[in-house]
Amino acid sequence: MSHQQDTRGGAALQLRVLGAAAGGGSPQWNCRCDVCRLVWEGDPRVTPRTQSSIAVSVDGQNWALINCAPDILKQIQQTPALHPRVGRRHTPIASVLLTNADVDHIGGLLNLRESSPFRLLATPMIQDVLRGSPIFDVLNPDYVSRESIALDQPFTLLDGLQARLFAVPGKTALFLEGDQVEIGVEGESTVGVELISGDRRAYYIPGCAAMTPTLAARLDGADLLLFDGTLWRDDEMVRAGVGHKTGNRMGHMSMSGAEGSIAALAELSLGKRVFVHINNTNPVLIADSSERQAAERAGWEIAHDGMELSC
Repeated sequence: MSHQQDTRGGAALQLRVLGAAAGGGSPQWNCRCDVCRLVWEGDPRVTPRTQSSIAVSVDGQNWALINCAPDILKQIQQTPALHPRVGRRHTPIASVLLTNADVDHIGGLLNLRESSPFRLLATPMIQDVLRGSPIFDVLNPDYVSRESIALDQPFTLLDGLQARLFAVPGKTALFLEGDQVEIGVEGESTVGVELISGDRRAYYIPGCAAMTPTLAARLDGADLLLFDGTLWRDDEMVRAGVGHKTGNRMGHMSMSGAEGSIAALAELSLGKRVFVHINNTNPVLIADSSERQAAERAGWEIAHDGMELSC
């Protein structure tokens, strides 16, 4: 894809949704909830989705991954822009940026261990988690540079693409939980990403426990927002008979309801709004469901693997 520019200045931001589902993907390997059952049966109203990650570029040649799902090999195979192109060894992936330490966002790093150079970017806290897990030492330090990124400080993600990490209400990764779990804490464990090219602004927030006035003000006026769409309703997994946790307990806002993200973001001026990180139980994954229709009437798109976006 050619380098794109327009009168707004800077290069157009190109974005690929590599994986649109929450942890476990859709369908989950062991699940026959209403949505997963339709996928297993090949119902055309529901398409499979892999676990949450995106790729971004401003020139179509060099790309950054934001999060690295366990499905990353399949995602790369399905995305020609990420294929090796020259010589015996090559990758257009220049950087990998992490928004938290959830398994569905870091597990794919183990597939990137064949000594190709890239930058591994995360908050100091998330970098500490990776250093504390010896399995990630398979990433050859002669090729993979681990860089700690401070909150609210701009940094270069790719040539021509600036980024900024900022805290959003969330919680620590499941495998790091102790006896006391703090929901909605804002710090280095759960972050959103601001992407800046010229005067364009895009945001990627795959996990968010609550909308705050500060966060809403930050997002207002953005050209593109990809936002946490884990559950339609807070007790969805309980009602589906496949879990005992609410969305709030997992650190995720629901889409619907007075406290949900559709209502919380309704008055913001946004160029495009897209739900990502969608759980396998969420009925918006069914193309003709009433929940999908309600989300679309509110101006939201439902992400799918391979979705292309630009701004």
